[in-house]
Amino acid sequence: MKKYIYACLLLASFFALSSFKKDEINLEGDWHFEIDRQDVGVTEKWYNRNLADNIKLPGSMAQFLKGDDITLKTKWTGSIYDSSFYFVPRLKKFRQPGNIHIPFWLTPAKHYVGVAWYQKEVNIPANWKGKSILLHLERAHIETRVWINNKEVGLQNSLVAPHVYDLSTFLTPGKQRISIRIDNRIKEINVGPDSHSVTDHTQGNWNGIIGKIALESSSPVYINDVQIYPDVKNRKARVKITINNTSKKDFEGKLSIVAKSFNSPKIDQTKEITEKTTVTKQTENTIELELPFGKGMQTWDEFDPALYHLEAKLTDKEIISEKEIQFGMREFRIEGNRFMINDIPVVLRGTVHNCEFPLTGYPATTVEAWEIIFQKIKSFGLNHVRFHSWCPPEAAFIAADKIGLYLQPEGPSWPNHGPKIGLGQPVDKFIYDETQRMTKEYGNYASFTMLSAGNEPAGNQVKYLNEFVNFWKEKDNRRVYTGMSVGGSWPIVPNAEYQVRGGVRGLKWEKIPETESDFSEGIAKFKVPFVAHEIGQYCVFPNFDEIKKYTGVYRAKNFEMFREDLSDHHMEDQAAAFLNASGKLQVLCYKNEIEKMLRTPNYGGFQMLGLQDFPGQGTALVGVLDAFFEEKGYVTAKEYSRFCNETVPLAEIPKFVYTNNETFKAEIALFHSGKTPLQNAVLSWTIKNEKGNLMASGSFEPKTFENGNGLFAGNISFALSEIKEASKLNLEVKVNATTFANDWNFWVYPEKNPVAASSIYYTTVLDDKAKEVLNKGGKVFLNAAGKVVKGKEVEMHFLPVFWNTSWFKMRPPHITGMLIQEKSPAFADFPTSFHSDLQWWDIQNRSQVMNLEDFPVDFRPLIQPIDTWFMNRRLALVFEAQVGNGKIIVSSADIGPDVQNKPSSKQLFYSLQKYMNSNKFNPKNKLDFELIKDIFVSPSREVFNTYTKDSPDELKPNSNQNKMK
Repeated sequence: MKKYIYACLLLASFFALSSFKKDEINLEGDWHFEIDRQDVGVTEKWYNRNLADNIKLPGSMAQFLKGDDITLKTKWTGSIYDSSFYFVPRLKKFRQPGNIHIPFWLTPAKHYVGVAWYQKEVNIPANWKGKSILLHLERAHIETRVWINNKEVGLQNSLVAPHVYDLSTFLTPGKQRISIRIDNRIKEINVGPDSHSVTDHTQGNWNGIIGKIALESSSPVYINDVQIYPDVKNRKARVKITINNTSKKDFEGKLSIVAKSFNSPKIDQTKEITEKTTVTKQTENTIELELPFGKGMQTWDEFDPALYHLEAKLTDKEIISEKEIQFGMREFRIEGNRFMINDIPVVLRGTVHNCEFPLTGYPATTVEAWEIIFQKIKSFGLNHVRFHSWCPPEAAFIAADKIGLYLQPEGPSWPNHGPKIGLGQPVDKFIYDETQRMTKEYGNYASFTMLSAGNEPAGNQVKYLNEFVNFWKEKDNRRVYTGMSVGGSWPIVPNAEYQVRGGVRGLKWEKIPETESDFSEGIAKFKVPFVAHEIGQYCVFPNFDEIKKYTGVYRAKNFEMFREDLSDHHMEDQAAAFLNASGKLQVLCYKNEIEKMLRTPNYGGFQMLGLQDFPGQGTALVGVLDAFFEEKGYVTAKEYSRFCNETVPLAEIPKFVYTNNETFKAEIALFHSGKTPLQNAVLSWTIKNEKGNLMASGSFEPKTFENGNGLFAGNISFALSEIKEASKLNLEVKVNATTFANDWNFWVYPEKNPVAASSIYYTTVLDDKAKEVLNKGGKVFLNAAGKVVKGKEVEMHFLPVFWNTSWFKMRPPHITGMLIQEKSPAFADFPTSFHSDLQWWDIQNRSQVMNLEDFPVDFRPLIQPIDTWFMNRRLALVFEAQVGNGKIIVSSADIGPDVQNKPSSKQLFYSLQKYMNSNKFNPKNKLDFELIKDIFVSPSREVFNTYTKDSPDELKPNSNQNKMK
């Protein structure tokens, strides 16, 4: 065993020496490792002995299967808001050892919260003697303590910045042992168990180091920090350079700086600025230099993200220290209620990044990985990313600079559900410390344009956040500051330079859908830019094909559980159809909410939650992309960017369903947030039917559009009298000579349909007369609206499930769209696709649904509401069947001859009646009369039950061991 350990140490030493280049020893690779479950390593001096296990760094314990198996007693870092999983009888099989399926978030291969030790032997070169030596640990999680041989160097705790230790006085040439103790417990500093910097809801509370790990050697006099403050108007930059002198002699030398563009077709370079510099021994000195730019100065923005490298050199007789800094010449500021980039108004179109990395469980630290994510985000017409209660690694800022995105990283805190701000708890100081580390490490990056202290706080928040904003406004003018990103019920922080909050968002689809209203009234009281917090949150059914993508640290046990439960409810064959149907409704909702914001004058922007799915908080499938930032198949980036882009045609339409004695009218407008105005732009429009035949067209006079929301372009009027049959029409508006276009479907029905003789028995009660008609071979139409008992607990709105039903303990709505058998002749006179669209609103919204739990397993209704995947009930809005010797159609939506002021309901009833009177009315399934009657007599056998009114944090197993009292 001793020979084996000695061989490993020799190999480690060889690796370190072979990796040494340019005054740096790369420490990536094999490390000795040991778990310290009882936290005895310090008292037992583990730094003085060889650790017993091995691991690779960078990486996490879970990545190399170090830690514990998942059980029901796993002590998670994260709140659980729906504890019913622990009690529901049908889910018992998912609670058995060997078959644990946690529904709240993705399941890691292993789990460990506590202390672990990492150890490596290195050979320090002789020429490092007398030099400054730093140990660089990028993205260690969470607290590190470092020993060199048997001497402790110190302790650091940061979730946002590298842990950097000065080892100059600890390392001498020759073989040295580095021991690092990492503790990922939430202790005195509690940022909140649901903070995306630590929680199992997203990246997980992992233990390890995931970025650059190296020893860096330099002159004892060296450039420690460079901060660049652009002054675009005056074509110059103020450069603050901090020089450290760790030697025992005073230093006199020369400091020089020069900047050169590097990612633009045309190169721009400044003149070199030089200044004599003195630094007293064992002190530091900060020097400010002014760097002028010439007429060729290039500015950075989302359209032309031109960047510079600043080279700073410190020389004595030769260069003894140098740094290269990436930056952009830009000014991101606020003017009234508008954001300005280099004096150009900009509207933020953003998504929230929650640290979704399902393969590793920790954020990427390579520029290439972030470029893929950001390119995808930008392809969907977005220009902004908010990082919810976490700050990404440096690679993200580098990538965003290159691609052109405006970033809002946050202090790594959601100080709620336990900790609170403004009460003197350790989190108060930690937020200041962390945000200062963020600006020191990443403050030069052009994309770092906004800063928030975190997400949705509790405590004495207004006073604390007012002071926080004041502190940063005074300290650093390179970005703009808000308090925390909050929902609509949080108190307003008056000193915030811009507001990120809810309350002024969403769709008011309790009334007839339209595209005329906006958010002007809601934002009127705000005199600073208003950015909508976490818009959307419209759910889509799980994509079970995604399961096979989880080949890394995490497994989608939640998806596996939902799929098996769907199969237990006899609908696994419909999973793909549920995904696509619910997905189409989801996109429709995002389109309408985003357009509403784009037509609101002075609306500052929005932050979706999100473009991609959120893997935790009960599994929140709110994205059109999955957690891998890949498309799900029901909308492309090209389609999405028609309504979400720098330029978007808009149409103000009072309603979407008409009769042919009406006139379709629309006011055409434009949203524009470009680098320059649209000069002499011509907007043209067409109206076509489903066959693509042109029904009407036109264009407006050329006009110049400055940046703004809801800019008027012209009016459209189209008489519908020539539309003789039920039709789906499409209005498309284009900005000629550009790729910008947008469109809207609307429906036209005959004002009067022909009346034909019918032998159908229409009833609102499944009575003896109905039974008699069926037994005699007749036809029955049952309008059962308001009569449903089996399924009455299921609420269907037109809008889909919000976030998910688990996180909100089955708060309605419970339905996420409808699957429609659109090829059935039942819809021959009711144009429809396979999914909910706006013509379904007056049929679908607030209608009862029927629970078909006792129907034959292959029974499929004509119109099938899609249940929340936590319940997977087989539901119906309209179904057909053979009963006795006859045939029946049953509807729990209110469709019938007496329905008034609901044109879609009226037209659907006509289409169904015509179908029933035809020889095509041949239902597949034969049902017993009593089985149908039972829907209106007996309650559902399976209903949702929370099983406890207590917070799940008070349950056994305890889901949040670190809650601060």
